Amino acid sequence: MHKGRRAAAAAAVLVAVGSLGLAAPAASAVAAAAAGSGATACPAGWGSLPKQGTDQATKPHSLTGIRTGRHDCYDRMVFDVGGGTDPLNYHVEYVDTFRQDPSGTVIPVSGGAILDIHVGAAAYDPETGQATYPGHPGKALPGVDLTGYRTFRDTKFGSSFEGVTQVGLGVRARLPFRVQRLSDRLVVDVAHTW
Repeated sequence: MHKGRRAAAAAAVLVAVGSLGLAAPAASAVAAAAAGSGATACPAGWGSLPKQGTDQATKPHSLTGIRTGRHDCYDRMVFDVGGGTDPLNYHVEYVDTFRQDPSGTVIPVSGGAILDIHVGAAAYDPETGQATYPGHPGKALPGVDLTGYRTFRDTKFGSSFEGVTQVGLGVRARLPFRVQRLSDRLVVDVAHTW
């Protein structure tokens, strides 16, 4: 039998089985095989509403670095703040316009949506005033290259004022995000999809 005839015969059998209502188990088997093929199950339920941590630190935090990373389900921004498990104040929310704190100056941020991120860590040493992170208001974050990211589009340093550093993060769209406080850092993950 020719390959073309075999394919046609196989298709006819599938149509006949489907008309008898027997295709559902075959479809379930195909779906189960696809699920077991190493496809990543992405976390759900993060939402896009503001997220905050209002724990007051027992000592001031200093921001020493900001970096990003790409993952299967989300793009990640990490704020290195030290302090171990010491409490850290933060507030992250979507805004229509990124405005520098406290001046209110508009700083353009590219992307379909903007996350305004406030981290309770100064970009300077509170004792000496020396910079601990080299961000400049209105400029892209130093050392952060978003080439090839699925969700992240742009970053801008807002300010570091009264122990709080502000960053604008431009993303593709208003997507779900989560914020996590880990031992020496604050992590903001933005999902690739809903």
